[in-house]
Amino acid sequence: MKNKNLKLVLILIPVILVLSLATMYSLDKANPNKTTKEETVPETTTPMATTKAIMTTTYGNIELELWGELTPKTVQNFITLAQKDFYNGTYFHRVIPDFMIQGGDPNTKDDNRANDGQGGPGYAFEDECYAPGQELKGEITNMTSAELVWNKVIVPHMQESKTPNADIDALVKECQKAKSLSPIMKNTVEYYREKTGFTAPLNTQILNAKVEYGTLCMANSGPNTNGSQFFIVTKKDGTPWLDGKHTVFGKVTKGMDIVHTIEQLPRDRSDNPNQDVQAFITGISFPK
Repeated sequence: MKNKNLKLVLILIPVILVLSLATMYSLDKANPNKTTKEETVPETTTPMATTKAIMTTTYGNIELELWGELTPKTVQNFITLAQKDFYNGTYFHRVIPDFMIQGGDPNTKDDNRANDGQGGPGYAFEDECYAPGQELKGEITNMTSAELVWNKVIVPHMQESKTPNADIDALVKECQKAKSLSPIMKNTVEYYREKTGFTAPLNTQILNAKVEYGTLCMANSGPNTNGSQFFIVTKKDGTPWLDGKHTVFGKVTKGMDIVHTIEQLPRDRSDNPNQDVQAFITGISFPK
């Protein structure tokens, strides 16, 4: 479920790799469970503006609730593609028990299984994972704030400046040596603004929605690379390591038994269901 000056890349990439919060999910290769049952999706806080959708598959219907107020661009993209029959004839090309099912790739319409998971609508758009919170000022007291300063202030400064500030350059090396962003917390936000010349608003981020059981999320290849592919979470405890990395734009309201049936389909080493059991999307409608 993830391309600037060569010198700066050499400086930043080791740090980014070390500090990456993503972890590899251990894939369950157990034999598929033939019996499934309808599971109730836990009640969550639902945005006021929602759109109902019915995804018709060759295994049954999956009823959805799309959160247009929370993630307007993502929901509109999904609706627009669906109304153009973009998803019709595609199949769920990646299914992992106790994790998720993924679909929405137009490449699945051809006869080449090797390119499944690599397709899209021909464009990409930004994530809608967070809403802006309060402005960050003063002391940096936690790792979340340190990450915000790192991502929004320090990294852009290092990437865009031909002669980065010496103190900031030294701090980057310190973080690399410590394999942590904790050195950032020894200075204030105002210190980093002065050293880098950063003048834009710097707000804390409020997570719009967690990647929980039954949620409908955008698949991507990194930040702001959304297109047409999506996944539905089947892990009962959710996948908190994906929070903030994938836009959650709705949830299943009925049909989790169908989702679990698709989740358990026999598959190859790439988690692509065998050709004789593929779950095709035959239509997506939006009842009033």
